[in-house]
Amino acid sequence: MGVLIVGLVVFLGVHSVSIFAEPWRNRTLKKLGEGPYKGLYSLVSLVGLILVIWGYGLARQEPVVLYTPPTWTRHLAMVLLLPVFPLLFAAYLPGRIQHTVKHPMLVAIKLWAVAHLLANGMLADVLVFGAFLAWAVVDRISLKRRVPRATPELPYRPKNDWVAIGAGLVVYLLFLVWLHRVLIGVSPIGG
Repeated sequence: MGVLIVGLVVFLGVHSVSIFAEPWRNRTLKKLGEGPYKGLYSLVSLVGLILVIWGYGLARQEPVVLYTPPTWTRHLAMVLLLPVFPLLFAAYLPGRIQHTVKHPMLVAIKLWAVAHLLANGMLADVLVFGAFLAWAVVDRISLKRRVPRATPELPYRPKNDWVAIGAGLVVYLLFLVWLHRVLIGVSPIGG
């Protein structure tokens, strides 16, 4: 469980720098330059992500049951997960979805986390999905208080919404029937 907790602290910690230490982040970015700062940020994020994945795998070998969700929550989870990939695509494809939702990636993370908390009751699940849910809520609240940064993005196009929805649903179906089993070792639809 220790590896999982360290991974969560590292991964979510580096993603929380703008939430809790934006002046430090801005000074460090200016001092290092954009390329080196983003490279270091990416490296620390990758180390944290690897530790989360490794630690989650280790924790699943000795599961600690906190609660046993009823079967119907798995069906609800699959419905809640339906918009997750379209929202992730919409985060990078400016259109009406991005404009309406404001922060589609954070909404996607919240839906993903809640769905998995509904369908899974092991300690490792609660740590991972609970931590991501808490982080996404805190980040969304902090975004209301932070000065928005200028970020390069693709031009706004109405067709971006259709691309986000179409590509997102294709990826959702791939995860549902194949990728979740291959990457996580569990099929969400059984079998």
